Amino acid sequence: QVQLVESGGGLVQAGGSLRLSCLASGRTLSSYVIGWFRQAPGKEREFVSAITWSGGNTNYADSVKGRFTISRDNAKSTVYLQMNSLKLDDTAVYYCAADRSPFIVTMTFRYEYWGQGTQVTVSS
Repeated sequence: QVQLVESGGGLVQAGGSLRLSCLASGRTLSSYVIGWFRQAPGKEREFVSAITWSGGNTNYADSVKGRFTISRDNAKSTVYLQMNSLKLDDTAVYYCAADRSPFIVTMTFRYEYWGQGTQVTVSS
């Protein structure tokens, strides 16, 4: 069992930055991939980024490459998503999720555990 709690969402102007946090708890976190997904109103949930807990390998959606950075702090059991140069299209509820796997996959259904989500709103 893995528990995930997101924080750090909010309202920001276009071009601004936010850092999301995902606090993970549970056993054997080193066996998991932690991913960030987002869901905008009327749209399907989509992959944003992910990181392997053990090796720190990362993956990004094309839409966020060069703007978002995922990282982890093992001591704090926390995965971060630094979001820079935010655009209106980045407005969504952001979720972190955990997949017990040695490698990163981007499909939503592969992730077993989910947090409650945190709202990110980018204004013009």
